[in-house]
Amino acid sequence: MRPSRSGLDPSIGRDVPWLLQSWADRKPDHPFLVWEPFDSQEARSWSYRQFRIDVARVASGLRAHGIRAGERIIVHMENCPEFLLTYFACAEIGAVAVCTNTKSSVAELAYFGEHASVVAAVTQAELLADLERAIPQARWIASTPGGEKGSAMPFGELLRFDPAPPRETLDRMTPLSIQYTSGTTARPKAVLWTHANALFGAKASAQHESLTGEDIHLVHLPLFHTNAQMYSILASLWVGATAVLQPRFSASRFWDVAVRHRCTWSSVVPFCVKALAKQGEAPRHNFRLWGNGVSCPAEDRIFGVRTIGWFGMTETVSHCTVDDPDHPGRPYGMGRPATEYGVRLVDGDGKPVGLEEVGNLEVFGTPGVSLFAGYLDDPGATEASYTEDGWFMTGDLARLHPDGHLSFVGRSKDMLKVGGENVAAAEVEAVIAAVAGVSEAAVVARADQMLHEVPVAFVIAAHPSTGLADAIISCCRDQLASFKVPREVRFVEEFPRSTLNKVAKAKLRSLLSDAP
Repeated sequence: MRPSRSGLDPSIGRDVPWLLQSWADRKPDHPFLVWEPFDSQEARSWSYRQFRIDVARVASGLRAHGIRAGERIIVHMENCPEFLLTYFACAEIGAVAVCTNTKSSVAELAYFGEHASVVAAVTQAELLADLERAIPQARWIASTPGGEKGSAMPFGELLRFDPAPPRETLDRMTPLSIQYTSGTTARPKAVLWTHANALFGAKASAQHESLTGEDIHLVHLPLFHTNAQMYSILASLWVGATAVLQPRFSASRFWDVAVRHRCTWSSVVPFCVKALAKQGEAPRHNFRLWGNGVSCPAEDRIFGVRTIGWFGMTETVSHCTVDDPDHPGRPYGMGRPATEYGVRLVDGDGKPVGLEEVGNLEVFGTPGVSLFAGYLDDPGATEASYTEDGWFMTGDLARLHPDGHLSFVGRSKDMLKVGGENVAAAEVEAVIAAVAGVSEAAVVARADQMLHEVPVAFVIAAHPSTGLADAIISCCRDQLASFKVPREVRFVEEFPRSTLNKVAKAKLRSLLSDAP
């Protein structure tokens, strides 16, 4: 049973627009957003006052084009200022931003649009064609300049209106955003955040990262994910800091921008660290901390920066385990339990495990505040994600060491981690099973030097043919995001089975030992 909300929480009387307005009033000329594009666009910056005005203009534009409180808008964009203007404008009028992965296939986008009952969308010219095919039911789609815009409305149309007038603060439990995250089922789950979630996560993340108003946060991870959205943008907003935004991670462009803007903080993932290490010695810089899934990796010596480790997921809003920035971490650890959450490790029967024993990681918090509000329109899945005594089951395994630090062990759920993206094996298997000639499919992870893991499909063919492997890959490319597509298809006569007749995936993974 999920824990019920009780007592008071820090977000009472506040919402996301309040936070932005607060800094626009107190630090109007302090830079909030610096845009560093890769292409011919000019770099640009917004002070807190300028950004607040542009958000208010877009909010007026959304209202003028029929968007009302509670309605949902897909924000399908790589990192760009328009993403953030739309996100905060939706918050301003009480609409819900549905943040979708830009690598999503047309089929996935169609599911997101239908499942979330979206009424409109904002995107970029290079992503427009897929979105138009996926959500024909949308009232309108706005697009940034460039390429063929079809029937899309120019994003600038949303900016031409006078700023929306101030309004009453929204109830803190008003829905704010939706992110689709891979679960163990064949369909991604829609994780719903409230305004209280955003404010809680912003404050907690800023404190975990020891951010101040003088920090300059380099943001290159995708804004449609929790990491950049919460750990970087909202955390920086909480303390009145500056965010330097790049379209995406680029090892060749990382240091130039970081040094030029005197960046002090950045959130990275292991792929970024490995790619930067290949660039050689780092230049002189101003970074004091990086955040990553592991603390104190060997590359810290190369870059001359300390990495704090943490663990979090969309459902936990902020980091539920994190290193203390003021004290040494454990090399390759994932931090210590964050004070804002309850954290425990238990065995399959729900009993606590001992030191150095592997246990299921579970988190206690308040739904709608420190934990997600629920899976959209799926109370059954929401309820199933909690234990009977109200702890959220992350589906991950960890180990507690005598010094109080935790280490990540793996996933208890059938999940892969591909370059920082979660991939549900069941989702890929469902697509493969629909291919003519396939009797059964099982997807497992193969280790990869750069991406950590990549998917490999083992297939039992009902009707063997020379073109079946190509047909499987082609179907996956049509139906799935690119990072979910198997890198290899292996045909087998039968699968190894456990005593319950389940596919013994550990044995399938052992067959990949001959892979590079």
